[in-house]
Amino acid sequence: MSVEVTRLSSGLAVITDSMPHLESASLGVWVGAGSRDERPDEHGISHLLEHMAFKGTKRRTARQIAETIEAVGGDLNAATSVESTGYFARVLKADVSLALDVLSDILSEPTFDPEELKREQNVIVQEIGATEDAPDDLVFDRLQEIAFPGQPVGRSILGTPETVRSFTPARLRSYLARNYRGPDMIVAAAGAVSHQQVVAEAEARFASFAGSAGPQPEAATFSGGTRVETRDLEQVHIAMALHGVPVKDASLHSLQVFTACSAAACPRVFSRRSAKTAVSATRSAPSTCPTVTRGCSASMPEPTRPTRRN
Repeated sequence: MSVEVTRLSSGLAVITDSMPHLESASLGVWVGAGSRDERPDEHGISHLLEHMAFKGTKRRTARQIAETIEAVGGDLNAATSVESTGYFARVLKADVSLALDVLSDILSEPTFDPEELKREQNVIVQEIGATEDAPDDLVFDRLQEIAFPGQPVGRSILGTPETVRSFTPARLRSYLARNYRGPDMIVAAAGAVSHQQVVAEAEARFASFAGSAGPQPEAATFSGGTRVETRDLEQVHIAMALHGVPVKDASLHSLQVFTACSAAACPRVFSRRSAKTAVSATRSAPSTCPTVTRGCSASMPEPTRPTRRN
């Protein structure tokens, strides 16, 4: 089997899947911290930090971060979820070291420039507004709120305009130092990669992420309930969640097969119904923690068009 795993002295895990027949590689850094790790006054800071990582380091400006990868034909992106945050790149075989350098740079030495921070806060506030006008997105935020009321897991990943605008460079640094720790991080790579090379690069470039693991988030309690919002639209968006099983439960794979099979029937059922009634429905898989993911790209979008990865 080509998958190799090495745990560094810092606690960071390096996982690779070498595919020598390929000429490109996908790699990234995943951190075991997301929106459920936020304190009450930090609602939305995980997602904002992910955006700000691309907005300048001590060695590179925001433009240089984007152009460094784009100049070699690569792609740089990131995403925030309830329980994790990922920063990843796709490059040619010869540029794996460069990609790891950029990824380590944006996480270990971000500058959190105040002017860039203001711009990204405005971008995310626009993103929040766009979600409020997109019922197919909003329905899952409402589902999360009802399933886990009064808990970090039940809050939206984006935060609120008020909380997002309240964050300062100092608070971003505090959250980063508290949650981005070696034992809670994984560097993974697949494709045209050498395990020994990635291990050596990770050991050198991510040495600053040492220390004990970050604090454990509070356990989530599934409550359930019903919420209905009426809007003047031509469609109905429906989401349902059931109490699932823990991720390490032996029956998880059976549950995943069941939800995949049941979801496959939805397009046939609703394509016939929607043709007659203009009603559609979205069904999500039962889960202990329904997960919505938000993200952004290192490429430079137009100022008024925030980017998302879903």
